[in-house]
Amino acid sequence: MKSIVTKYSNASRYVLAIILFGLALIVSGMVNKGIVKQYFPYTACILLFLATWILFKIDYKSLNAIGLNFSLKNISYLPFGVIIGAFAFFSAKYARALYTGELFEISTSIQFSSILYAFYFILPQVTTEEFLFRGYLFEKTIKISNVVITNILFSIAFMLIHVLDESVMNSIGMIVFLTITIPFGHLLFATALLKSKTLFFPIGIHLGNNWATRHLITNSNTGNSFLYMPNPTTFDDWIPFITSTLIFNGAFLLITLLIWKFDKILMLFKRII
Repeated sequence: MKSIVTKYSNASRYVLAIILFGLALIVSGMVNKGIVKQYFPYTACILLFLATWILFKIDYKSLNAIGLNFSLKNISYLPFGVIIGAFAFFSAKYARALYTGELFEISTSIQFSSILYAFYFILPQVTTEEFLFRGYLFEKTIKISNVVITNILFSIAFMLIHVLDESVMNSIGMIVFLTITIPFGHLLFATALLKSKTLFFPIGIHLGNNWATRHLITNSNTGNSFLYMPNPTTFDDWIPFITSTLIFNGAFLLITLLIWKFDKILMLFKRII
C-alpha cells in the first residue's frame, strides 16, 4: 500500500483532499444549524482550514504556501481586497448602466446595521469557496501542470457549482449570465492570489464583491443597499443581453489586468513622480 501511495503520490493527495474537504462540508452541514447558523456560521471554513493545514503538512509544507501565516502584510490584503471587490462590482454595474441607460439613486431609508452586519455572514461563505477553489488543490494543480490549465479547470468547476443550482437552472438567462460571469470572477480571485501570494487577498475581493452585489447596488428601494436602480433593464432579445453581460465582465477583466500588472504600474508611477 505504501509503495502504491508513493508511486501515485499526486493522485493520492487529490483523493485525500476530496475526502477531507467532503467530510468538512458534511460535518459543517450537520453542525451549522439553528442557533449556530444564526450566530456563528463559520464551521465550514474552520474545518476546511484544518483540512488544508493537514494536506500541506503531509506535503512537508505549511500554510505559508498560500500565504496564511497571519503576518501583518498578508492580513492587510483582506480589507484592501474588500475595497477592490466592491469597486470592481460598482465599475461593472456602471459600465453596464452606460450601455442600458439604467440609473443609480440613493436609497431613501438605509439600514446601516444590517448592511454592515452582512460582512460577518458573507465572510464564511466566500472563505469556504476560496479554500475549495483557490486553496490546496489549486496550488497542487499548478505544481503538476501550469497556471493556464489550472485556471481553466478550476474556472469550470467554480462555474458549475453556481450554475447547477435549482434556482438558476429554472432560468436560461441566469444560466447564460453565470456561465459567462463566474469564470471571470475566478480569474480575478486567482490572479489576486498569484500576485499577492496570500489567500487573504482573494478572500477580501470575493467578500467585497459579494457584499456589493447584495448591499451596494440592488434593483429595489428596500433600504437594504446604499444605491438602487429605479429602472432595471429587462431584455427581450439575446444580443443586447449578451452585449451587456460582456460589458459587465469587461470591467472585472480590467481590474484583473490591473492587479496582474500592479507592480509594473507602481514602478511606472514612481518614475513619473
